[in-house]
Amino acid sequence: MTTSEHVATGEASWQGGASPFGISWQKLMMWFFLVTDALLFASFLAAYGFVRLASPEWPIRSHVFSLPFIGLMTFVLITSSATMATAVGAAQRNDLKLARTFVLLTAIGGLFFLGCQAKEWTGLILEGARLTSNPWGVPAFASFFFMITGFHGTHVAIGVTVLLILAARLRKGTSNAAGVELVDLYWHFVDLVWVFIFTCFYLI
Repeated sequence: MTTSEHVATGEASWQGGASPFGISWQKLMMWFFLVTDALLFASFLAAYGFVRLASPEWPIRSHVFSLPFIGLMTFVLITSSATMATAVGAAQRNDLKLARTFVLLTAIGGLFFLGCQAKEWTGLILEGARLTSNPWGVPAFASFFFMITGFHGTHVAIGVTVLLILAARLRKGTSNAAGVELVDLYWHFVDLVWVFIFTCFYLI
């Protein structure tokens, strides 16, 4: 194909009826959503970092959290990204039964994470942590913790719901590889955001 033919093809792609980026509109909209959501999480974490640096003291993480327990939560959530990627590969090979199995495994990983988060929240609340106060000093610590981890947990809960719906659709044969890939994008995003939250709250 000559240069002029490449230019003509590119111009035609921008005249409607075709995606100029060569992807479906569903995937393009998903990327728009993920970018805006990433900016929102980045704003929350930046605000957390600013307040933490401006505070003369901050709770010692080992005095507040059970790090082995948090490590287990994180391991399971990151592992669920691997099971989701395997589901995508199976769907692309048109093995919808295997794809459904790994989608369900991913959902189980998400449910395990949510159960662990509920246990963690319950323990902190029983120790006296509230949105406006906590027994470890700086009131903003609990505010940021509940807000950011709660917002992320909501994303995980939505993801698990979508995974279960996807599994049902795969069983009926009403979904395909493109649908699995969309959910895969969202789930990897949720896992990636947790890596930053884990680093900011539990490691640094």
